[in-house]
Amino acid sequence: MANRIPVGILGATGMVGQRYISHLADHPWFELAYVAASPRSAGKPYAEAVENRWLIGPDVPAAATRLTVSDANDAKAAAGKCAFVFSALEMDKALLQALEESYAAAGIPVVSNASAHRWTPDVPVLIPEINPGHLAIIEAQRRKRGWGKGFIVAKPNCSIQSYMMPLFALTQAGFPAKRMIVTTLQAVTGAGYPGVPSFDITDNVVPYIGGEEEKTEKEALKILGSVEGGAIRNAPAPLIAAHCNRVPVIDGHVACVSLEFDAAEGAKPSLAQIESVWTRFRALPQELRLPSAPDAPIVVRHEPNRPQPRRDRETGKGMTVVVGRLRECPVFDIRFVGLSHNTKRGAALGGVLNAELLKAQGFFDRL
Repeated sequence: MANRIPVGILGATGMVGQRYISHLADHPWFELAYVAASPRSAGKPYAEAVENRWLIGPDVPAAATRLTVSDANDAKAAAGKCAFVFSALEMDKALLQALEESYAAAGIPVVSNASAHRWTPDVPVLIPEINPGHLAIIEAQRRKRGWGKGFIVAKPNCSIQSYMMPLFALTQAGFPAKRMIVTTLQAVTGAGYPGVPSFDITDNVVPYIGGEEEKTEKEALKILGSVEGGAIRNAPAPLIAAHCNRVPVIDGHVACVSLEFDAAEGAKPSLAQIESVWTRFRALPQELRLPSAPDAPIVVRHEPNRPQPRRDRETGKGMTVVVGRLRECPVFDIRFVGLSHNTKRGAALGGVLNAELLKAQGFFDRL
């Protein structure tokens, strides 16, 4: 694994940051070289900073134990130490926007897991199997801000991963959706650590996650949109109505979807056609054989009680969307259940896949 690209993690002591460190431990392309977090952790050896708070496996990976935590607020401290950073910070949106921009301005690309720049018109919200073409906006992003090597790419909200690839695969096959109703059942790790108090979530379902329904309804349209005139223009459809719930599951977000096809675009597909589209779906990450890309982005289960988080979230090493319960809908056209791993596909490993695509397409060659 010689000649690996040195990378950094902002928010390295949090749950998503720890996931990044775990995924990068043996990565063939990237080498962990820099970790940063809040000022209270700065100056400490990483192992000390996460003492009694390491959540991913029994031990901190050796590559991380050798590093000293830096202050994430100081972008210049990362210069010369890493070629790009993964952002897993949790802080005020305006402050985080400015901070990620300071890294890009310092010539350090930012592959962000955070929501701060998802609505910035020239920042792509990337799912590599769906909208790799949106990376074309990076040159316009750089020109607008006078950045040289730096740029920002964001990944979407973790809950929409469970239905976006099935939706896109159908759209690509000529069966676009007109309207959807989505009910998400979201794992507690989606709230970070310590997240939802155990007394509130045990024996309970919480039918509200702040800002989640708005993200679920709108981010999909940006991902399905197009690059026009230096900005990403949202797709006009589908119209999405979302209900988002927190449930007592550790990992794995479930989405129950009712979908109406756009009749103006042609005949409604049969259930057999839909399953064939999903099963055959492959995209650029599979063609490029990116290290974190699953062989099958979508897997269809036929059991009447699947997918289930405990049984199906690790499919494709946590990077495959598992769908099941495909059937006709008495209100719309079809309904199905989708499942994705929220802290792998939906968070850190999805961010690593974004970085792999950026590398494969030459965005780190000049660093």
